[in-house]
Amino acid sequence: MAGDRLSATLFALADPTRRGMLARLAQGDATVSELAEPYDMSLAAISKHLKVLEGVGLVSRGREAQWRPRHLEAEPLKDVWAWLDDYRRFWDRSLDMLGRHLETMKQAGPENSDR
Repeated sequence: MAGDRLSATLFALADPTRRGMLARLAQGDATVSELAEPYDMSLAAISKHLKVLEGVGLVSRGREAQWRPRHLEAEPLKDVWAWLDDYRRFWDRSLDMLGRHLETMKQAGPENSDR
């Protein structure tokens, strides 16, 4: 895995289980047991996924009495968003060009649709 933060974050997001955990944490803090509920895997496997998420800074550990709820830390997602934003602009331009082309075809009429 590359040493840069974006690559590490993308690696963490590549796994559907970890993405599911982040989606759950977006609703509020949760314990390891609560995060494990929808998955058919051991708590040790869940903990390994959490270690990856914690390692890139997407999840932090709180402390409330004897339990340690996990908390979503969205800051690393800013790097992903910035990287993806270039591609969003690409698709916006492409779709705008397609829209203009379709409008031109529509104005040309059905007699020119065989091209």
